[in-house]
Amino acid sequence: MPDQPNQPQQMHNINHTDLQNFVKQILIANKTSPEHAEIVSKCLVSADLRGVDTHGSNRIPSYMERIRQNALDPSAVPTIRQVTPAVAQVDAHNGFGFVAAHEGMKLAISMAQIFGIGMVSVKHSNHFGMSAWLVQQALKADMMSLVFTNSSPALPVWGGKEKLMGVSPIACGAPAGEGRPFILDMAPSIAARGKIYKALRRGEKIPTDWALDKDGARTDDPAEALQGVMLPMGGPKGSALSVMMDVFSGVLSGSAFAGHVTNPYDPSKPADVGHFLVAIKPDLFMTIEEFKGRMDYLYQRVVDSEKMAGVDRIYFPGEIEMITEEKRLAQGIPFATAEIEGLNKEADLVKVERLKV
Repeated sequence: MPDQPNQPQQMHNINHTDLQNFVKQILIANKTSPEHAEIVSKCLVSADLRGVDTHGSNRIPSYMERIRQNALDPSAVPTIRQVTPAVAQVDAHNGFGFVAAHEGMKLAISMAQIFGIGMVSVKHSNHFGMSAWLVQQALKADMMSLVFTNSSPALPVWGGKEKLMGVSPIACGAPAGEGRPFILDMAPSIAARGKIYKALRRGEKIPTDWALDKDGARTDDPAEALQGVMLPMGGPKGSALSVMMDVFSGVLSGSAFAGHVTNPYDPSKPADVGHFLVAIKPDLFMTIEEFKGRMDYLYQRVVDSEKMAGVDRIYFPGEIEMITEEKRLAQGIPFATAEIEGLNKEADLVKVERLKV
């Protein structure tokens, strides 16, 4: 963390291939198999490329601390229980959420290819980063998808003041033809909690409508916000969405729920996160070509719709992130000096070559 949290820092651009290899080597040095390290590092860098810096490689220090404190098992191998031909459950055995969710979506896709739909519940898992990478996994197989997870307490329920529900993202997607695919990935809070951690690392202030401090007052100080609560989007609507994530991901899976998921930055005990994944064949009621053509038409109708005053361009859900990815693939991924120092401390601990700037 920077010594002066309100002093913006110098930024450095890092090549995505170099970054993924760096992250992979740190994971391997921390007793993660090369196969699993490939999955985790790819998912983290995917978030960095899409501009979701809150769920990217900067999570490595917190993940590695959880490993060092035996709160996360880097060598765990998920196991699968087939419940019906189209329903299965994955037990992550307290391993990386990325690995268990990857296996879960892979299984959901394979079932959907046969039965039209595949549903997978994941239990005893951990944080799996940006939900959109699972949507992308389904898109590569020409599948629609739903991706739910629960998370540690950060939001009060509507009318309450204590942290109880997580800022658990809801994500879904659908493939397209010539246009952009549909990718929705959003938290039920005004902002993801990771954005507050990012602001703290980078010495930045936050908008005053994101969170309340421990006394219930609005704040632009990320440190104070982390002592308080996040604010739900749309009042009771965002609050209800966070409860829904807990029902489908926590209650249904048998994992922790109702405020008992452990914060990913708390290395004292396993997180016990639950996920809920669904893959759907889009050609159940028409050909895949017709479906994609209809998606392309929807895309054009959205982006070409009449703009309100002051708006230069209308974007399809997920399009801004795709544009950011194209830019960062060419120009590199921006990191603050303190973020690079945090990553290099992890490299030094396991004698991995440091990330160069």
